[in-house]
Amino acid sequence: MKALLRIAWLPVLLLVLSGCIPNNPYRSEELGQNYLYSTFVEPPKHLDPAVSYSAGESVFTMQIYEPPLQYHYLERPYKLMPLTATRVPRPVYYGKDGQVLEGDPPAAEVVRAVYQVRIKPEILYQPHPCFARGKGGSYVYGDLQESQMEGIGDIEDFPHKDTRELVAADYVYQIKRLAHPKLHSPIFSTMAKYIVGLEEFGQKLSDELETIRAARQKAGGLLYNQESDERENPIWIDLDRFDLAGVRVIDRHTYEIVLQQKYPQFAYWLAMPFFAPMPREADRFFAQPPLVQRNLHLDNRPLGTGPYRLSTFLPHKEIVLVRNENFHPEYYPDTGEPQDRELGLLDDGGRRLPFVDKAIYKLEKESIPRWNKFLQGYYETSGIGTEVFDQVVQMDGEGELELSDTMRARNVRLMKAVRSSVFYFAFNMLDDEVGGYTEDKQKLRQALSIALNIEEWIQIFLNGRGLPAQDLLPPGIFGYQSGREGVNQQVYHWDEIAGKAKRKSIQVARQLLAEAGYPEGKDANGNPLVLYFDTYWTGAAAKARLDWLRKQFSRLDIDLQIRQTDYNRFRDKVQQGNFQILFWGWNADYPDPENFLFLLYGPNGKARHGGENVSNYENPEFDRLFVQVESMQNSDERLELLGRTMDIARRDAPWIWGYYPISFGLYHDWYANAKPMTMGNNALKYKKLDPQRREAQRRNWNEPIWWPVGLIIALFIAGSLPAVVAFWKREREVEAP
Repeated sequence: MKALLRIAWLPVLLLVLSGCIPNNPYRSEELGQNYLYSTFVEPPKHLDPAVSYSAGESVFTMQIYEPPLQYHYLERPYKLMPLTATRVPRPVYYGKDGQVLEGDPPAAEVVRAVYQVRIKPEILYQPHPCFARGKGGSYVYGDLQESQMEGIGDIEDFPHKDTRELVAADYVYQIKRLAHPKLHSPIFSTMAKYIVGLEEFGQKLSDELETIRAARQKAGGLLYNQESDERENPIWIDLDRFDLAGVRVIDRHTYEIVLQQKYPQFAYWLAMPFFAPMPREADRFFAQPPLVQRNLHLDNRPLGTGPYRLSTFLPHKEIVLVRNENFHPEYYPDTGEPQDRELGLLDDGGRRLPFVDKAIYKLEKESIPRWNKFLQGYYETSGIGTEVFDQVVQMDGEGELELSDTMRARNVRLMKAVRSSVFYFAFNMLDDEVGGYTEDKQKLRQALSIALNIEEWIQIFLNGRGLPAQDLLPPGIFGYQSGREGVNQQVYHWDEIAGKAKRKSIQVARQLLAEAGYPEGKDANGNPLVLYFDTYWTGAAAKARLDWLRKQFSRLDIDLQIRQTDYNRFRDKVQQGNFQILFWGWNADYPDPENFLFLLYGPNGKARHGGENVSNYENPEFDRLFVQVESMQNSDERLELLGRTMDIARRDAPWIWGYYPISFGLYHDWYANAKPMTMGNNALKYKKLDPQRREAQRRNWNEPIWWPVGLIIALFIAGSLPAVVAFWKREREVEAP
């Protein structure tokens, strides 16, 4: 028996130990902590606020950096409110004679728009080595030597850190960085059209850079290599040496931005990380050779005044944000939409932010492992992939999507939010067949708009995750009209009994097609109408969509031909206006109707002007109204003009009005204050956890199953028994006299 135990003890011990520990992917010291767990799919490329522009990057940047403004977390439509600013700045407009223009003057009368931003005092940056000073007041790491880098692999390793107050000059410095030729900020060209002197400032910096490079090349001779030289000895341009005419510091906590025209949407840009502060010390610190050579820079080591700071940056594994110990007082909102109180979203009103101590983001490229970990309770939230949609969501008696019984049994909650986006089928208005502005061409496009059943598309290809579009403007954007007032009467009629819009019948579409000159899908000579759909879609999913499109057009006896190509060729066709019909979409940068209406503005046509108007639509009356409404403040007058603008577009039908996508998200019941926010993306500070409940649920859902362990042990013992017995017999024989 002793021999048996000696042989069997190790596997028994290992099995027991492994069975005692649930399949927890996290460190043991994290158990029960106030830590939020989430995922990212692609490693972020840019965390520098002058460069970063993707939604995936803003998940991190918007928790660290603080522009002067933000969006109210709960109120819809989206409302700007102060973040570091004391108030939302109102522009002061000046006319040609330098006089102040009162009220909301026409854009043509405005030659200057001045924004003064006053920031709150006593806001501190996160602790950082760039601020560390010695006894004499000089920066400890102002002239960083290689000898100082011993034992330092990351910013967190520097022994000396300090902070300082946020000042107006930091915001001015960041605006100057938008023009830096080495950064290639994606918004420089846009802002150069508005901010006085920004384009000229960018040219000054380009000239300075070329002067420095020319001098170095001359000194280095024929063997000079610019790339290696600038890595060993980085070029740093002190932006404070150059004045920017349209941006200046007024006092320690006030700065001014001057625009060369009226542009009310500029306030929305002040809620983006492009206009977050950047201390000169940080810019100088990260330009030092020892850091450049170790690939430590603002693109991967951001710093700011926000509620969180970057603690770990392993972009192919894990990114960790921790609470910024210097974060200034900010409080959870106590107002919102009417239903927010019932949903518990106002329970924390007035409490200081943030609630979560640490946020741990894991790289999860595959959807199934990500989903399984959510079910195990190891992620707080999850999207709903196509492969699991039927397990998660079911349709109720009224045709609405709701959680399945399985999900409700786990107390999982469903979040729905209409995104500030629109997807549509665009007609090329330059095309001889589907383009043009005559009544027959209008009726042709209207007929096609009715025949193509967007509701069916949403159900089949989006699992119901879309809202049929009535025009350009999605919910949450000023000018959106719901109910009867918002119906596109060219495509829908209002059903009084059902209390909703219903698509007009195919018979109506056939009548319109006949009036357009194509009775039963044939022209006056009896030739069938053939139309062309250009796409870069490929694969099995593409085939299903294309087959469906052909079927929709065949309802009008129209032959739809598919022209598939690679994306580069497709893009060329779009830019040249060499197509008839295509599928396109737009995600708004900010919640203003101008950011959607410009998609149909004539001077913004893709083929002729290189803009975002892919349909190349150009209606003088629409354009006139657009110019008028784009520069107006939100008002009843603007709402009325927007309605007239929409009516023109609906009649002309340059688009088949597609859908507004709906985001479906799941979250566990220990995750509080969850409300979809498609603008701003600085929502982490509002989220709250119940770690104890989470741990209890994890243990419940991941309880070890003991019987396989017992079975394995029994089988091991049974398999080992003959050998033990034989061994025991041999020992007895040896011991016998």
